[in-house]
Amino acid sequence: MWVAVKRRFSGFHENLSLTAAQQDDGFRKQLGVRKSLHEAYWEEKTDTPHGFIVGSWGKGTAIGPPSDVDIFFELPIEMYARFEGYQGNKQSALLQDVRQVLVDRYYQTDVRGDGQVVVAGFNTIAVEVVPVFKYDNHGRFVMPDTNNGGRWKVVDPQAELRFIETADVLSYRNTRPMARMMKTWKRNCNVPLKSYQVEMLTAEFMSTYAYRNQDFFYYDWFVRDFLIFLCGKANSYLIIPGTQEALNLGDGWLSRAQTARDRAITACAYERDDFTTLAGEEWQKIFGNRILI
Repeated sequence: MWVAVKRRFSGFHENLSLTAAQQDDGFRKQLGVRKSLHEAYWEEKTDTPHGFIVGSWGKGTAIGPPSDVDIFFELPIEMYARFEGYQGNKQSALLQDVRQVLVDRYYQTDVRGDGQVVVAGFNTIAVEVVPVFKYDNHGRFVMPDTNNGGRWKVVDPQAELRFIETADVLSYRNTRPMARMMKTWKRNCNVPLKSYQVEMLTAEFMSTYAYRNQDFFYYDWFVRDFLIFLCGKANSYLIIPGTQEALNLGDGWLSRAQTARDRAITACAYERDDFTTLAGEEWQKIFGNRILI
């Protein structure tokens, strides 16, 4: 029984991984952006500029082919005082300042401000820049949020990374592959959850899951049981590691999660009975053609 599961999900995992060329392209693009910003704001040229990769690339949960790579770029603290002196939306003014630096450097590239980031839209991959100020010596930063008149927001990217890494260790390195798969479901079915929310929920689930020590032979159950877990999270709160910010998950995504859950239950039954093609058709309704029939 279950003759196709291991082959299907190990192939799915390989299909989602970044290629060496994609990784090289993303690393080179973000490093170039950081060098340009470092020269402008720290007034020196260097091969080791301020800033670092965050988001899915930073957590090791990126899916190929990637659309963007996220970075934090640390600005001199005196700039915080400068923008605090502005009237109006201080955070928007900061983003426009960073945007202008990149426009001057990459004049043939579409560069725009977008809520909390500045996006440099290169042909092959976009670099999303979050300008930040150091908040303390424990890895926390202050970032701009231009929404609703603007505010400063404390974030702790290293705590989020530790949360994912701890879950990955506890789950015998199954958390990151599962996060990539469930983000593929989010993308394929247009699920209104943020990618980092899917990552955090996957990590929470996998940390204590009864079969977390198993390999790809159990991934049909992994997906089914995660979706059951997720459906129970409607209107609950997600606690962000480090800052302990509580975010209400709402329930706008629930109907899609319930549909995916029911399809996964059906697919698992087909897998048990070795109805391989029928199972594959159900998985493709969840994940699209990234998973093979």
